[in-house]
Order: sequence, then C-alpha cells, then structure tokens
Amino acid sequence: MNKLFIIKIGGNVIDNSDALRSFLGDFATVDGRKILVHGGGKIATRIGEQLGIESKYVDGRRITDDQTIDLVTMVYGGLVNKKIVAQLQALKCNALGICGADGNLVPAEKRPVKEIDWGWVGDVKSNQLPSDRWQVLLDNGFVPVLAPLTHDSNAHIMNTNADTMASAIAVALSTAYDVRLIYCFEKKGVLESVEDDNSVIRTINKESYAQLKAEQKLFAGILPKLDNAFAAIDAGVKEVLIGHADDLLQNTTPSTTGTLISA
Repeated sequence: MNKLFIIKIGGNVIDNSDALRSFLGDFATVDGRKILVHGGGKIATRIGEQLGIESKYVDGRRITDDQTIDLVTMVYGGLVNKKIVAQLQALKCNALGICGADGNLVPAEKRPVKEIDWGWVGDVKSNQLPSDRWQVLLDNGFVPVLAPLTHDSNAHIMNTNADTMASAIAVALSTAYDVRLIYCFEKKGVLESVEDDNSVIRTINKESYAQLKAEQKLFAGILPKLDNAFAAIDAGVKEVLIGHADDLLQNTTPSTTGTLISA
C-alpha cells in the first residue's frame, strides 16, 4: 500500500513568512503522495482591521458573519492559498490550490445554532468524503493544498476547522493508502508543561490522554488537535503525529520526534 502524508500547518507558521518559507522548502522534498492542509493565521484579522471588519471570537473560535465569510474566503482561499501554491511551484512541487468546495472534495453542513450562532461555519460530513476524487489528484502527480473553506450545497461558502478537515481526509483515504497524519505547529509536540518546550510527551494513548486531562496538565489549545487525532485513529488512520514544523522531514521517517498518538 502506498504511503500518504497528510500534513496540516498551523496559523502561527503561516503568520511568519520566514518560518513558512522554511517549512515549504522541507515539504517540497517529502517523497511520494502528500496533501497540505493550511489554516488562515491572523492574516484575515489584520486585513479585516484595514477594511473595518471587526473579528469576533468565542473561546478562541471565530464567529463568521456575512462580512467575515467574504473576508476569510478572500484571505484563506485566495491570498494564503495561492501564495503557498506559488512558493511550492517555485520549488518544483506540483501544488494544486483548492478548498473543500472544489469538486465537493470536503462535503459539509452549516453548524446548527444552539447556545451560540457561529454564523457561516461548516461541520465536515466525514462519512461523505469522496476518496476516489482525492485519489485521482494524488495518483496523477498533483499535491493538493487545501484551504479551510467548504460549502453548504446552497451556494454559501463556510469557514471550516482545518484540523478537522485534515483528520476527515485522512480517515477517508486510510483504506487506499498507508496514511500518516501530521499536525505541524510551533511547539515540539504535546507538552506536559506549556512553560517548558522540552517537556514533550512522546506517546499518548486513550488511557494516558484521559489521565492527563483529568489532571489538567494539557494546554487547552491542544485538546482539539488531540480529539481529532483520536477520532482519526478510531476510524482507521494508522499514525497521527503532533510536532514542530521544523521537524517535518524527520517526522516523515520511522525515527519520529514530537508526540505519536496511538489507540
């Protein structure tokens, strides 16, 4: 079975042009089939301020009203995505910039209004991802670069969590490829102490994850990544790794660093 790397890059790297350039240089040299899923970083917030569009958040997550969905569509699907594609093409990596709406590659639905109205935020329909369409791209030499946008089948674009998209794609393709899902960000892995960059927890399984959460040892911002990682493992993904963007090349080998997630 062919190896497939699904690599998600976090916003803090995207916000730093030097860090992003270095990461993309490494990504371009990864052999074989690969998909890059990217977030938006703080670029949308900065451009929104220039346009007089106020960013609103609840628990660190963006409320996406009518103005904001136009903003993030322009920034995530346009500015960020196409700059990444152009840099990869300059590195002889045959990148293809897309979002979840293109080819209906990531079906989604609008998040229902409960305690909070998130606006135009999409939740991935994980069981409906068309793995055959992804295989056509991968098996014909393209490197998909996916922006965190989907659609609701009623002509509305939706802002969608990039970590969740990466996990759902990994699950959908796990029957066709030997998938390693890698979450890259600015830390060396999951830290036991957020103040100590060297306190990396090398392996986490379900039992140890429950204990770490009960003891409140984990930084709240890492919990969604871990939840997505375990959801992917439960659904058949072979390997999930959380590590530093600078360690990407090592994390595509058997001798990984960072935090390896297992059942």
